[in-house]
Amino acid sequence: MADQSAIERQIKSLHWLGHDSFRLDSPAGAVYFDPYELKGGPLAALILCSHEHFDHCVPEDIAKIRGAKTVIVTEAQCAQKLGGGVKVVKPGDSLEVLGIQIKAVPAYNTDKQFHPQANAWLGFVITVEGVSIYHAGDTDHIPEMSGLDVDIALLPVSGTYVMTAEQAAQAALAIQPRLAIPMHYGAIVGDEGDAQRFAQALEGKVPVRVLAKES
Repeated sequence: MADQSAIERQIKSLHWLGHDSFRLDSPAGAVYFDPYELKGGPLAALILCSHEHFDHCVPEDIAKIRGAKTVIVTEAQCAQKLGGGVKVVKPGDSLEVLGIQIKAVPAYNTDKQFHPQANAWLGFVITVEGVSIYHAGDTDHIPEMSGLDVDIALLPVSGTYVMTAEQAAQAALAIQPRLAIPMHYGAIVGDEGDAQRFAQALEGKVPVRVLAKES
């Protein structure tokens, strides 16, 4: 795992854009996860889309940040919405883009049917400057999380379509990241209360940082 100073550098470069959407300002350029309801932003070097749902794979938002050299990595259904030049992956695949290591990992529901395991939708683990960042996608607490070795975990906490705050806390305990960050609230479903319950459940166990939403 990375040292704390390296993790802090990445946190300073990580921007929560609401819901499941983040931008990481990396040496290779801007890396976006699930861009949604964007007002704009720097052109993307890399865009990672977890699955094809309307709040995660949004052609109109992607068009705002997609340049001629932008690389998009996603699953097959989302790729169909985005046209050519997209790298299609499935859980278990690994690749390198612009010096960034990317591993596609499973994301699915266990007690609801919004995100079936059979769809092969995605979470991502990327490694930038030696720091590994896990974006869980839309998921419940699944067994595969116990095998992850990551520095920063971005975990959904809102319930309904994904884990509740309490279930997400159990997922964080299974993963044991150096830092956990809640997501998937404040749009569609969930609010800051979910993020705070997540943080309280992990107090003294796993460090949590609740990021302020940026535009």
